[in-house]
Amino acid sequence: MTLWNDGSVRPKGVRRLSAVIAAGVMAMAAVLLAPSLPAAADAPWLNVSEDGYVSFNVPDAYVQANAGQVSQVMIEGNFGPSFAWAEYGLTRRGDVWSGALGPLKPGLYSYQVTGDDTKSFKDPTNGTGVASKPLWSTFLVPGDSARLLADAPQGQGGKVETLTYRTKQKERSALVWTPTRYSAKRAKAYPVLFLQSGDGGSATDWLDLGRAKQIFDNLSAQGSMEPMVVVISGGDGPADDKELKDLRKAAADRYHVLRDPAHQAIAGVSEGGTRALRAALTDPGHFAYVGSFSGLADSVGRADAKAINRDVKLVRLYTGNVTDPAYNATNRLTKALNRAGIRYEFDGVNPDAGANWNAWQENLVDFVPRLFRKVSDHGPSAGHGPLKGEFHPPASGTTPTPFVTEDGFVTFETTPDFKDAKHVTLWANDAPGGSWLRLPMSREGDRWRTTVGPLDPWFYYYQLIVDRVAVKDASNPTKVTSEPNWSTFLIPGERSRLLSDVPAGQGGKVESLTYRSTVANQDRTALVWTPPGYNPDRAKPYPVLYLQHGSGQSYTDWVEMGRAKQILDHEFLDGDLVPMVVVMGNGNVPDFTKELLENIVPAARAHYNISSDPSQQALAGLSMGGVQTLGVLKAHPGEFAYVAAFSSWFGDGTGVDVAAINNGTKLLRLYVGDQTDFVQPLFMASLTTLNDLGIRYEFDGVTPGPHGWDVWQKNLIDLAPRLFKR
Repeated sequence: MTLWNDGSVRPKGVRRLSAVIAAGVMAMAAVLLAPSLPAAADAPWLNVSEDGYVSFNVPDAYVQANAGQVSQVMIEGNFGPSFAWAEYGLTRRGDVWSGALGPLKPGLYSYQVTGDDTKSFKDPTNGTGVASKPLWSTFLVPGDSARLLADAPQGQGGKVETLTYRTKQKERSALVWTPTRYSAKRAKAYPVLFLQSGDGGSATDWLDLGRAKQIFDNLSAQGSMEPMVVVISGGDGPADDKELKDLRKAAADRYHVLRDPAHQAIAGVSEGGTRALRAALTDPGHFAYVGSFSGLADSVGRADAKAINRDVKLVRLYTGNVTDPAYNATNRLTKALNRAGIRYEFDGVNPDAGANWNAWQENLVDFVPRLFRKVSDHGPSAGHGPLKGEFHPPASGTTPTPFVTEDGFVTFETTPDFKDAKHVTLWANDAPGGSWLRLPMSREGDRWRTTVGPLDPWFYYYQLIVDRVAVKDASNPTKVTSEPNWSTFLIPGERSRLLSDVPAGQGGKVESLTYRSTVANQDRTALVWTPPGYNPDRAKPYPVLYLQHGSGQSYTDWVEMGRAKQILDHEFLDGDLVPMVVVMGNGNVPDFTKELLENIVPAARAHYNISSDPSQQALAGLSMGGVQTLGVLKAHPGEFAYVAAFSSWFGDGTGVDVAAINNGTKLLRLYVGDQTDFVQPLFMASLTTLNDLGIRYEFDGVTPGPHGWDVWQKNLIDLAPRLFKR
C-alpha cells in the first residue's frame, strides 16, 4: 500500500482494484484534481490562505537538480504539536510534489525542503530567510493572536543596526533596536534591555524567528512599552560577567542609555535565560529586571536573597509544556527560589508550545511591557497553568508504548531492533484536522524515543518510519488488518467519548458473516453490528445500514479504524439511535452493485432479522465506497431510502432518473473534508450536478480534516442518528 500525506491509502501492485467504477473514477479524479503546477523555480511553491491553510507545489525538476533522484520529498517545519519540528510528506503528482496542510494556528512558521531524509534545500521562490539557517524560509499565518508579529505600519517602526565592540577575547557584535523617534539628545536617556539567544543561536534569530523587531514596533506604536533601547546578542555573546560588562559599556558609549541598574534589564532564551538569571542573581547590583524564557537553571547557588529582593524589581520565569527541556528545571528552580526566600513571578506553563520561538515570542510580548514601569498584573498569562511536578516518562525499555498522560502527552519508544538506524520518525495523524506528520525521534541508548503533545482527545493511528521504511510499533498490540504497519491509541476526553469503549456488557455485538461472492468467485466476510438487546425473533424486522469502506481498505476497517462499534454503542445508549443492524461488507469487487444486491444483502437477510422494505434500508460509504453508494443510487433509485456518501462524488448525471431518486429517497446526505481532502473539488462539482438535475440532498458542510478517518468518524457520528426517523 502507498500512504499519502493526507492519511488516505491508494492501491498498488498485487492489491490493484480491478473495479471499473474505482479505476475509471480514480483516473477522472487524478485529472480533475491536478493542481495548477508551477512550471519553474520562480513560480511560488508556497501558498497561504486567509484561513490558515498552506499548500506546497515543488517542481520535481528542481528537486532533481538540487537533490538528485529521490523517493520522497518532505517539507520540514514547525508544524507539529506544540510547534515542534516535523516532516510533512508531499505527493508526486505529475511533475510536481504537492500537498496541503492546515488550518495552522496564527503565528510564524519556518521550513525547508528535504528529499530522502538528508538532501535539504531552500525554497527559492520565498524571499524570506533565516540568517543562521540558510536553507530555511518563513511565512506568517495571520490572526488576532499573531497581530504583534506582523510588520508595523510604514513609518511607525524602530531601527535595527549593528553594534561592534571589543572584549579581551575578540571583537564581537550585537544588534540594537532603537524606537521610533529615538534621539541621542533626549533630555532623559533611555532604559536598556539586553536580550540574549541560546547556545548555538544567533542574534539575528531574534529578528528572523523571534520577530523581535515587529513585537517592539507594535508594542511601541500602541503605547504598551516604555521607550527603550534593546541590545540583542547571540549564543556566542557575553559568556561571563566581564564580557557582559564590556557589552554594557559599548552600548552606553554608543547609545543614549541610562547606566544605573534600575534602568537596565536582561533576558534570554534557553541557555541565554540561564545566563540572564545568573547575571542578576549572583551579582544583583546590575539589573533590576530579569526574564528567563525556557532557562535551564535549576538552582540559585549562593544567592543573597536580601540584596536580590532589594535591588531586583522583577524576576519573571517562563516555560513551555512538558516537551520543553526547561520544564523540570523550572519546577526545581521555583522550589529553590522559594527556599531561598527570593521573590519572583511565574508566567505559568504554556500549554500550547515547547522550547521554541513560538513560545519565546509570547514570552517577549508578556515581559517587555513590564519593564521600567509599574504594572498591576503579576500573574500568569491567560490560559497558562501551574507546574504539576516534574515530568518523567517511564525509563527506557520498562513499558509498552505509547505512554499517554492525562494531559494528552504521548511518549513513543522503539525496540532495540533499530539501534543502527540513521533516521527514525513517528508518522501519525496528529496534524491539524487529522493530517499526517512525521515527528523525528531521538536516539536514547539502543532505542529511539520521542514525546509529543498535547494531543486533543481523539483516536490516533501511526507507524514508525525507519530509514524510509514503514515499520509497526512492535510494543503496541493494536492492529489494523488492512494496514499491518499501523498501530492505534485513544486520548480519552469528552471530545473523544463516542470513540471510546462503553462499559463491558453494555454495548452491541460485532460478528463475522461469511457469504458466497459470485462476483469474486470466493467466500467472503462481512462484519455485522447488532444493537444491545438484539432479538432475532422480534416481530418487526430491524432496519439495516450497509456501510462501505474505501479504496485499499476492507470490511474490517470500519471497526478497526472507523470505531463504528464504539460510535454505534454510545449513540444507542445515549438514546440517539434507532435500533438497527449495521452490515460492513467487502467492496473490493469489479461490480459492487451486483455484489451488494445479489450477495451481501441476501446473506445478511438470511442470517439476521432485518427488513427488506426500502424505507428501512440505508446505504453509505466513504471515498470509493461513497462512489459505489451513489452508483447504486443511480442504478436502483428507491432501493435504499437513506443514502449517504463521505468524501465522494456523484459523477455524470447522464441517464439519471431524477424523479425516482427524489420519490424513493427520504435522505440523501453528503459529506466532505476541508481543502486538505483531495476529493473536495470533485465533491463540489457534484453539488452543481445535483443542483442542475434537481436532485434533493443535504450537505453537512465541510468537515474539518483531510481524506482520512478523522473526517469519516465524524461523518458516521452525524449520520447514524438521522437514519430511519422520517
